[in-house]
Parts: sequence; structure tokens; C-alpha cells
Amino acid sequence: MREPVELRRQRILSVVQSRGAVKVSVLAAELDVSVVTIRRDVEELTRVGRLRRGHGVARPVVDAPEPTTVPAARTEEPAGDGAAVALVVPERHSYLYETLHGARSVLEESGMRIALHIAPQSAGAERPLVERALADGARGLLIAPRWRNARSEELDYGWLAEVRVPTVLMERRPRPGSALHALDSVCSDHWYGTHLAVDHLVSLGHRRIVLAARDDSPTARTIRTAFAEIAAARPEVEDWSIVLSSPAAVPGPGPQPPGAPAEATPDADPDCDATAVDLAALLRERGATAAVLHGDVDALMLVQRLTEGGVQVPRDCSVVAYDDVVAALGSTPLTAVAPPKTEIGRAAAELLLYRLAGTAGATGPVRRTELLPTLKIRGSAQPVPTPED
Repeated sequence: MREPVELRRQRILSVVQSRGAVKVSVLAAELDVSVVTIRRDVEELTRVGRLRRGHGVARPVVDAPEPTTVPAARTEEPAGDGAAVALVVPERHSYLYETLHGARSVLEESGMRIALHIAPQSAGAERPLVERALADGARGLLIAPRWRNARSEELDYGWLAEVRVPTVLMERRPRPGSALHALDSVCSDHWYGTHLAVDHLVSLGHRRIVLAARDDSPTARTIRTAFAEIAAARPEVEDWSIVLSSPAAVPGPGPQPPGAPAEATPDADPDCDATAVDLAALLRERGATAAVLHGDVDALMLVQRLTEGGVQVPRDCSVVAYDDVVAALGSTPLTAVAPPKTEIGRAAAELLLYRLAGTAGATGPVRRTELLPTLKIRGSAQPVPTPED
């Protein structure tokens, strides 16, 4: 199914706003569409004043610094990455780009320079970027590893625990008792976010609920676990089930770092079929009247498929999306759980600056901070109709 135009253009805006000037050819490759399509999108976004065009590039309306070295306000620190904080986030991840913006604003306001590194979609991609940043003299590290499965997460524990500069994990919560348990981290409370989604649907009278979720990130795995726990504990919920929201939503082995043992499909749910879910058929089979969908892009695509399957949202099925990056942009704006993405970045940067300050207490106890998501109600969920209706 083709990606909606408005969704693709929002993804273009996210990339350009986070990186600054980006070549049209790079955007086409990352979004997996033709250069001609991207050029038309950029022209339209320029026409409405949301982007600026250059020769073969798209630029933000307000100039953004180049991605590898992001200058900030004037500072007395010497030039070079030795005066910088390294910031590492995965490529093609609009959710974490919002977190990046929050961190960047705090660091720039403090006069701290930023060395931004975008990790490609391959196993172990973050480690060489961090090593390079440290070799260049970075004073601190803010990092959001991709961690598509528990194995890739565990492979990062050893070297990341040995980083010899102040480090804060963003939107990641390491396994309890692991080598990174005692590392500063700032994360959304996704259990609470899942609770908000289920509680909202239950309050509307829904008793049979489906979660269609990804399974290829720490956030996805937390949401799946939380949903099972919450739904099982709610006496009002008569029936619940979990399916994949996208055939591409499984962790998969992917490229492995040197020396890593081969695995088939680490952490994949054996009860999940890695094919496009027929959500309309599943809702009918389970008698479900509501669905929680993670993440936003998958949610919008699934709502389209529901419509094609004769299921209207919210008349026949109430929907709550999870992430709220583009949930409001669909033809049916989706009620969504909104993790505090920008605030996560701000809080992580503030904690790192506190560690770098060297003042009394700056080497105090490790902090594991959780911020609570909110629920944005937009009308894609409504009360269960009564027989009289």
C-alpha cells in the first residue's frame, strides 16, 4: 500500500528539520520513493512556506546546522569536538528526532557545541560512532541506541558501560541488573502510556480489545508486555489479543557484529505471523470493538486497510494510536498516546550538563528518570453503541 502523501511530506520535514540541508537524492533513498516524487514534495512544501529549496537540496525554513558538527552560541571553549557533546540517534526515526530537538535546544542554550551522529540501520552501528566521537575529544554522550532486539541490546552493554565520559541514555531503559542498570537514563513511562490507551477504551465501554504493535524496538516490546499485563488485570476486559502491526515490525537477526553468534529471529514472538495482518478479519473473529495501534505510521496504514475491509473508524472500531508523531494527519485524525518526546531530550541534556558541571553533587547517585505520556483525544474512539442505537 502506498504511503499517504501528507505522511511522506511530514517525514521529509522531520528529516530536514533535524539535519539541516539534505540532498533530494538522499531523501528519495531513505523514503524509498523516486527522486521525481521527492522533488515534487519539496516544491509543494516550499510553496506553502514549510521548506526552502536549493540546488538539489531541501533546507529548513530556519537554517539548521550541518549534522556532524552543530554549532551553538558563542563559547569560550576551544574549537573542535573536544568542546562538544556527542549525540547519537538512529537514522529514519522521526520519533527520536523529536527527542533530538529537545536535547539540542538545551545544549545550544547552554553554549555547548554538539557533534551529531546518525547511526545507520545495521547491528552495532552506534559503537564506531561513539568511539570516533570520543577519539575527537567529546566531553559527554547522549545516546538512543536502536536496539531492534534484546540480543543487540545486550551486545552494547559491555562497551557502553565502559565509556569514560558522562553518558545519558535517551528513551531507553536497560534490563534490570545489566551492566547499564547504573547508567543515567531518561525515558517515557510506556506502561503508563499503555494504561492510558486501555483505560480510555474501557471507559467508553469497550470490552474486547486488540493491540497491533511493532516488535522491533525497546518501546514496542515494553508496550506489548504492558498491554498483556494491563488487559489481563482489568476485569472489564473480556477478550484481548496481540498481533504485529506490520510485516516489517519484527526484530529479525539483521547484520550481526563480528564474532556474534548466528540467530534465526531473536525475540520474535512465536505466536506472531510476520505477514501483513488482516485486522478487519481479526476484529470480526474476536468480536473486538477497539484497537490500540503502534506506531503512528502503521496505525494510519491499518486504518486505511480497515476502511478497505468495510470497517469504519470509529463507527465500527475505535482506535487509539501510540507515538503521536503523525497520528493527527490521517483522513481520520487518531486519538493517540503522546510520549513526551521533546521533553525527554531536554531532560536528558539537562542531566548531562549537570554531570559535566563538576559542581558539588554532580557525581551523585545515578538517575533513572521517567516522564509520563499524555492522551490526545481526537475522536477516533467513541462509546460502544447500545442496542437502542
